[in-house]
This record gives sequence, structure tokens and C-alpha cells, in this order.
Amino acid sequence: MMPSEQGLKDSAILLLAMGEEAAAEVFKRLTPKEAQQIGETMAKIRSTRQDRLAEVIGRFESDTAGHLTLVEDSAAYIRTVLTRALGEERGSMLIDRILQHGEVSGIESLKWMDAASVAELIRNEHPQIIASILVHLERDHACGILTQLTERTRNDVLMRIATLDGIPPNAMYELNDVLSNVLSGSDRLNKSKLGGTKTTAEILNFMSGNQDQAVIESIREIDPDLAQQVIDQMFTFDDINKLEDSAVQLILREVQSDQLVIALKSADPTLREKIFKNMSSRAAETLREDLESRGPVRISDVETRQKDILKIVRRLLDEGQIRLTTGSDDGYI
Repeated sequence: MMPSEQGLKDSAILLLAMGEEAAAEVFKRLTPKEAQQIGETMAKIRSTRQDRLAEVIGRFESDTAGHLTLVEDSAAYIRTVLTRALGEERGSMLIDRILQHGEVSGIESLKWMDAASVAELIRNEHPQIIASILVHLERDHACGILTQLTERTRNDVLMRIATLDGIPPNAMYELNDVLSNVLSGSDRLNKSKLGGTKTTAEILNFMSGNQDQAVIESIREIDPDLAQQVIDQMFTFDDINKLEDSAVQLILREVQSDQLVIALKSADPTLREKIFKNMSSRAAETLREDLESRGPVRISDVETRQKDILKIVRRLLDEGQIRLTTGSDDGYI
């Protein structure tokens, strides 16, 4: 789930206030995207009001209420924290990205780049090479990159991802002119289990408009059975209806109320009722009132909020905390 601007500022203030060692421990537990977002926010902060810091510390129930002075040199602080948390090599890549110094390279560097930049970098590569790159990235990141490519390339790449059965390390050497040190020590690596219909489905889940359907139709023209396998593993916002009530309750614990209101603007009435049923009567009534009073919302905003919630669903599915029934007693993903 994408953190709010206020959430990023609060997190940055807290990390600047808690000291390098404690902050490094926090960074170790962040995803690349979270680390970059918070790091960039930290780099912009030099000081803060005492009452503002006290408010943040109180909200996070920290024991550092008396630590009111922020660091004077944010860049040096961030460099120390990230190097300690991620090591010299990985830390320097993120530091360069945040502080805009120097170049970074390899597959890891793509994780810190925006989708448009990666697309520009790889758009002239063979679709098989592009497929081999994208399976290493976060699914929403891969989706963003694909939307920057032509429809023909997009369909071709996703077809190749669906039929990809692992990547031999030597296959990555074709990228040496564009990406250096892709798989360090790859001669000792076994074939990585990446790609397949599940990866394709997860990427398609983040596509908006009719792009996902265009890809499915393109795959179906070549291999109808493969297209059906991809469809079977896709999860849409309406599929929340297929979850057990206990699973819906788990999801709702991690969804902010304003986010839910926007996501439900275009939802099927049965899904709305499913959500209401798994909330307290007071919370459900408040949500109903908010839905009725909320004015027009852009479709793109609705899709964004739905995708944020789907990220939560996918994570809980992958962690085995919830399951999606498929019509048979023993079927789940």
C-alpha cells in the first residue's frame, strides 16, 4: 500500500530523531520502494518544531520523547544509516538514487528507477530479454513499465512471461551492454524459478482499463489453454466476494476508511454488502453515509485505491493468512 504524504513525513521525522543505529534496523525491514520514498523525504528535512516531533513520537509510542534535535546533515546521516542497514554495495545504490549522485547499475538498480526510465532503457531489447528482466521486479513496477511499451510488445512480453520456466544465469549476459553485473557469481547459481502463469496473472492484476483483456486475448489466440490458466490465477477487486468473512475482516484491519470509500465507489452492490457485513454496525453505517455523501470520483482514483487494497489481499494470500476458494472443497491459491 502506497504510504500517504503525511505518513512519509512522520516516518522521516521519527527516523531522523531515533538515531543512526535504530534507524538502520528500521531500514532493514523496508521494501526498496519504501526505503526510497522515506529516504527521499528524510533528505528534505533539516529541522522540525518541538510540538510536531512530540506529536509524532507520541503517536508511535516511542521512548525517545526527550530527543528533540534532528541531525544537521541529513545526507551524511542517510548515508551512514543505509550503509549500515544494507551494506556498502546495496546501500550506495540507494544513496545515489536518493541524493542524485552518480550512476547505479544491474538488475538491483532497476528496482530504484521509475517505470518510465526503465521502459526507455529496455524498450529496444528483445521481448524475451524484457520478460527476463520484469520477472525480477515487483509486479506493480513491472506493470508500470509494460504500460509504457507498445501494445504489441506488451502482449508479446507477457506471453513470454507466461511460458517462462525459470531463467538460466547465462541468458542474462545478453544484457551486459545495458546492465552490468546482473547476476554476480551466476556460474554457481541454479536456474531460478521465475515467470509462469502466476507471475503473468499478478502483473495483469495491476493493469488498468482494457489492457489486461487485450493481453489475455492475445495469449488466447496463440494458446487458449494457457490464457485460461492465467485467467484462473488472476484476482480482481470483485473477487473479494469469494473470500471467507474472516479473511475480509483481516483485510479491513489494514485498509484506511477513506481508501475504502473511494475503492467501493464503483463496486458491485453484493461486494459492498460483503464489506458492510464484516464491519461493526457503527463502522458500516459510517461507511454507508460516506459513500452516499462522497461526490464524483475519478475512475483512475478508484482503480488506484482498489489496487492498493489488492496488494494487501495478495500479500495475505501469499502469506497463507487467507485463501481464495475456487468452487471445490480443496481448491485455493
